[in-house]
Amino acid sequence: MELGLNGKVALITGGSKGIGLETALQLGYEGVKVAIVARNEENLQKAVAYITEKTNTEVLPIQGDVSIEDDCKRAVNQAAEHFGQLDIVINNAGTANAKAFEQVETELWHQDIDLKLFGAIHCSKHALPYLRKSDSASILNITTSSAKTPPAGGLPTNVSRAAGLALTKAMSKDLAKDNIRVNTVCIGLIRSDQIEKMWKKQAPELTWDEFAKKPSHDIPLGRIGNTDEAAKVITFLVSSAASYVTGTSVNVDGGKGAAL
Repeated sequence: MELGLNGKVALITGGSKGIGLETALQLGYEGVKVAIVARNEENLQKAVAYITEKTNTEVLPIQGDVSIEDDCKRAVNQAAEHFGQLDIVINNAGTANAKAFEQVETELWHQDIDLKLFGAIHCSKHALPYLRKSDSASILNITTSSAKTPPAGGLPTNVSRAAGLALTKAMSKDLAKDNIRVNTVCIGLIRSDQIEKMWKKQAPELTWDEFAKKPSHDIPLGRIGNTDEAAKVITFLVSSAASYVTGTSVNVDGGKGAAL
């Protein structure tokens, strides 16, 4: 399948590790030039070296905190000015904050919403002047399938991600007139630094494969997913192969989510 991504430019927040890094890699394979945003400069440089070695695409590292609007604006402008265009924005930055309602302090609510919700809002808003010039513009917000049917003890993450679902639908309606598509990928359990920490804390005696296939994860496909399995879905959704897809969510969770 021809994805029509060669020569495009993408900005990926949280792009130095996990799903963000793997998405940059998959886009690089398709000939996309990528700007990756992260807070840690050392991780950024490692990511640039890795992506460049694997794909030979051009990678621009941008150090910044997307919970701060000025950093979002700077990152977007820097990427667009460096490459001369901007076609794709992938709002991926986030952390896992999962506690019971009464355990969540006000400051953590603010931190979580500023990073996950306002980070997506600000990066998208400042990207609009550039995206409107593109012939195949796309915004992709990373959320979670658990945000659709939040379990106990999943705050504030699932509230921020649920707001991201509503943001995606609302943006898709508003921006359709500009031919800017907006979708979300709802992530389940995917191998990442956070999941590996959970593995080493809960079951260090198990191999990764043994831990990933534990029945207690309650995943119909029987295992924790890999980052490339999420990144390939993201790559499709931002490509011209998905040119008539906007305002939708796709679960990448092995069937664990209770809602479509």
